[in-house]
Amino acid sequence: MLRKQLWPAIMLTFVLMIITGLVYPGVVTGLAQLLFRGQANGSLIVDANGQVVGSALIGQSFARPEYFHSRPSAAGAGYDDTLSSGTNKGPTDTKLADTLIAQAVDSVVAQDSAVKGQIPSDMVTSSASGLDPHISPADAQLQIARVARARAVPASKVEALVAAHTEGRQFGFFGEPRVNVLALNLALDSALSTHPSTNRPAK
Repeated sequence: MLRKQLWPAIMLTFVLMIITGLVYPGVVTGLAQLLFRGQANGSLIVDANGQVVGSALIGQSFARPEYFHSRPSAAGAGYDDTLSSGTNKGPTDTKLADTLIAQAVDSVVAQDSAVKGQIPSDMVTSSASGLDPHISPADAQLQIARVARARAVPASKVEALVAAHTEGRQFGFFGEPRVNVLALNLALDSALSTHPSTNRPAK
């Protein structure tokens, strides 16, 4: 009696292990590599030299004036993918408004001549993950003059690159228009290079 119950249970377990542990993952991985190879491998961004410089899904920190700056990040020292997090401060936390956001506003005013009260929110607040690779088109527009000035090129050339790298809503209605900072900065170095020896943004 025990053998009649135990043997089918062992066989069923073995069959399910094969199906769920080998067959199913293998089929999903194969389809992903066939149909969505870029996404399945991490949406990696490759520069003109064929080197992987990052992922389209994970932001990086840029501080130099000739580059577009990313959204503020509270992940570790900034965009640390091992410490993904937000500030964990709510709207009633005085430190959020009086210290973190106030400092970010002052920085934007000093760097980009922005006007207080007219600064896009993503320019002075961090995302929940701290790894957001995008900024809003309004954020990018405020940075155009600084980037053009630092590269000694007409603002219209930088504006054209921003327009070319502005992504629309997903399927036309999900989310908001956005600009991938790493992709834009790579395009800047390629089209308006101030560092002809490399196509990888120097942060």
